[in-house]
Amino acid sequence: MPRDTWLVFSRAMKLSLRNPTWTVVGLMQPVLYLFFFGPLLERMTEHTPGFPTGTSWQILTPALIVQLALFGASFVGFSLLAELRMGVLEQLRVTPVSRSALLLGRVMRDTVHTLVQASLILILAFTVFDLRASVGAVVLTLVMVAMLAVALSSCSYALALALRSEEAFPAVLNTVLLPILLLSGIFIPITQGLAPGWLYTVSRWNPFTHVVDAERASFRGEFTTDALLTGSLVLIALAALSLLWGTRAFRREDA
Repeated sequence: MPRDTWLVFSRAMKLSLRNPTWTVVGLMQPVLYLFFFGPLLERMTEHTPGFPTGTSWQILTPALIVQLALFGASFVGFSLLAELRMGVLEQLRVTPVSRSALLLGRVMRDTVHTLVQASLILILAFTVFDLRASVGAVVLTLVMVAMLAVALSSCSYALALALRSEEAFPAVLNTVLLPILLLSGIFIPITQGLAPGWLYTVSRWNPFTHVVDAERASFRGEFTTDALLTGSLVLIALAALSLLWGTRAFRREDA
């Protein structure tokens, strides 16, 4: 299977390198938030009670990296739907390539793509804005965003195979992603000091809230906090369950 996975990954990477437009387009939204929302958040962290500790850039930058993975990796299923429409996946099914490799190779490509974008955002935040974080925090953040990309891209491919419709796919994703985004505290942290009690309670059921909290904790250098442990465990569970769903979806294509 490792050889099959590498072959699928190489093919997917070549297709991505021929058309790097998506990399640039995917970066535009977080870059705009850094430039136009970051300075506003600076004032809010200074004068609004209930904000978590740390500078505005330590609060915003890791959250934007989660947003980058959330929207970038969640829409990769479009490429699979295009391959279904053109019969590419049908041709791959008649080859002896491992069905798990058909998923893992694509997921590896999506993870590399997300890591490149996240690294560019971090470089921009360090060089242009007043972001301060240790090397360990940056490495840990990249590891976490890689796991998040694995989970989200696996779910995206599984959902694409379940729906098999280029019209229904974005509608379902937008319906699911919008409440996830709002309840994750990516833009404004949802803390007990800021949010109503019911909203804070609901946000705790959103797994991405814990991922955002974990990345913010790492940027503040709080490597022993409950937030970091909880976020890491949630990520591991998400990645494992998503890979299982994606693998089963590809194997069902032979049924």
